[in-house]
Amino acid sequence: MQNSFKYSKERWDKSHKPPDFNIGDLVLVSTLNFDNIKGPKKLKDSFAGPFMIKALNGHNAVQLELTGELMNKHPAFPASLIKPYS
Repeated sequence: MQNSFKYSKERWDKSHKPPDFNIGDLVLVSTLNFDNIKGPKKLKDSFAGPFMIKALNGHNAVQLELTGELMNKHPAFPASLIKPYS
């Protein structure tokens, strides 16, 4: 039982790394769940931004300083929906 737990944990840890974001970094936000961006879904950009990180909420969430159309959204986003701006 312990061997299977250890094996599963090692496999999980290989593919899951904590996000590497810092306060002040510029990031892009996925528009996958946004319904207030105008235009057909097919032509909509996959990511919006760049936005600056205001705070880190634990390991898996960030708080952004939103502007433009997204100003009315809640500023906290899961790390899985953001990517570094380059």
